[in-house]
Amino acid sequence: MTKAMKTYLSGGLSVLVGTGMFIFWYVAYPHALSYQEQYQLFLWTWDYFLERLSVPGGLADWLGEFIVQFYYVEWLGALLLASLFVILQRLTLRLLTHGDSPRVLSMCLSLVPVALLWWLMGDINVLLSLPVAVILSLALACIRIRKGWSWVDVLILPVAYWLAGSAVWLYVILRTIQTGWRHLWSAGWLVAVQLMVYAWLLPQWPLQMAMTGLNYYRIPLHYPQLTGYDKEMYELIRLDYLVRHERWDEIVKRAGDTQVRTPFWSNCVNLALSQKRLLADRMFDFYQSGEDALILPRTRDLTSMLPSAEAFWRLGMVNSAQRYMFDSQESILNGRKSGRCTKRIAECMIVNGHYQTAAKQLDLLKKSLFYRDWAEEAEAMLGDEAKVNAHPVYGRLRRMRYKDNFLYNYEEIDKMFGLLFMNNPENKMALDYFLGQMLLKGNMQGFQQYLQWAQQYGGYRQMPLGYQDAMRCIQMRGNVPDSPYAKYVKRMMERRTEP
Repeated sequence: MTKAMKTYLSGGLSVLVGTGMFIFWYVAYPHALSYQEQYQLFLWTWDYFLERLSVPGGLADWLGEFIVQFYYVEWLGALLLASLFVILQRLTLRLLTHGDSPRVLSMCLSLVPVALLWWLMGDINVLLSLPVAVILSLALACIRIRKGWSWVDVLILPVAYWLAGSAVWLYVILRTIQTGWRHLWSAGWLVAVQLMVYAWLLPQWPLQMAMTGLNYYRIPLHYPQLTGYDKEMYELIRLDYLVRHERWDEIVKRAGDTQVRTPFWSNCVNLALSQKRLLADRMFDFYQSGEDALILPRTRDLTSMLPSAEAFWRLGMVNSAQRYMFDSQESILNGRKSGRCTKRIAECMIVNGHYQTAAKQLDLLKKSLFYRDWAEEAEAMLGDEAKVNAHPVYGRLRRMRYKDNFLYNYEEIDKMFGLLFMNNPENKMALDYFLGQMLLKGNMQGFQQYLQWAQQYGGYRQMPLGYQDAMRCIQMRGNVPDSPYAKYVKRMMERRTEP
C-alpha cells in the first residue's frame, strides 16, 4: 500500500469516527447531552476560570465545562463532542506511528481509546473533563515524543498534573515506553516525589482522590461503572429531556412502547397526560407506581424530583416547585450550579414577587452564554407588577397559586390539590391531579364525593373513561375483568400483604 493510500485511509478513518460519533450523540442520544448540560452553569468570568484552576485538573475541568455548555444546542454539542473523539484518535495514531506513514494495524489500534472512552461515558456521572484530560496528556506526549527524560520533566510533570489532573500518569507511562524501560527509574523517582509533594500541598483532598482525579466523576470518591448505556436508565433520562422541552405527545407515544417501572417514569408520563388533558381518560392505561405516581416526596438526589417540580410549576404550586428545584440543585455532588434549576428558581421568585432574590439568580444567568438573553428579558420585568401580571405564564400562575399560607404535608397532597382547584376552578390540571391522587390512594369515598366536580368544571363532554372504569370497580367491588384500575388496586393490595 502506497504512502498516499495510507494517508487517505487514515483521513477516511477519522472522518468515519467523527461522523459516527455525531450521529450517535445527535440522533440517538441527544437526551444524554441535555442531561450533562443541565447540571452545570458555565460562567464567562475570570473568577469562574480561576476557581476551576485552583484545584488539580482545573484546566481540563474548565475546558470540559466550556464544551458542555454548547450541549444546549444539540447539533453543536454533538459536533464538538465528535471532534474531541477525532482528536483523540489522531493523537493516538501519531503516537503509534512516531511520525512515519501510518500502518493499517496502527489505524485499528487508534480506535481502541475511542471505543473505551465512548463506552465509559455510558456512565452518566463521567464528566467530559476525563476525555479532555486524556487528550491533553496525549498531546503532551506527542510534543516530547523523541526526547529522553530530563530535568525538564521535573517541571513539566507537576504543571501538567495541575492542569490535566491524574490523567498525567498516562503521559508518564507513554514517556517511559517511548524512552525505553532503562529510564523507568527516572519515571519512578519523579512519581514518588510528586506523591510526596501532593500529600503535603493538598491535605484537604484524600491522596486517593488526588491521584485518581478530582473532577473526572460527578460523585466524589467513586469511579466509573463499566455498564455502558443502560437501556432503562437512559429511557428515564430521555423522558426528563422530553419533559424539559415540553414534548408531551412524544412522551405518551414512548410510554406505550417502553415501560420502566419506577415512580420517576410514572411522574413523567402522568405529567404529559395532564398537559394533553388525557389523565382522566388514560391514567391507568399506563404503569402507576403507587401513591407517588403523580408527585414524588422530597428525595435528595439530583434527578428524581425534576418531573415533580415541573408538575408543581404547571399546577401553580410555585413554592413547592422552587423548593424541589433548589433541593435538586443542592444535590449535585460536585458542587456545581444548574442552569435549568437556576432559571426555574428565578421564575418562581418572579411569580412570588421576590424581586431582589430573583435578581441574584438572574445575575448568574447573565454571565452564561445560552441563558443570558432570557435573563435580560426577565430582569426587565423585575418590580413591574403590571408586566408580570400580563405575562402569559407568570400571570396565569399568579392567578392559580394559593391565596393563603399553610404547612406543606406530602401525606395530604390530595387535599392540597383540592384546595388549589377550589381557589381557581379554571385550574383543570389541579382537578385531574386531585381526583387522580384519590384513586391512587384508594380513597373511594372521597372520589365518589368529588366526582361531581369533574362533571361540573372538567369541561368534558362525557365522563372520562378512567373515571367510568373506577366507578365500575367501586360498584362491582373490583370484580371487573380487564379493568385497568382494578388491576392497579389488586397490585397495590398484593404489595401491602407482602412480608
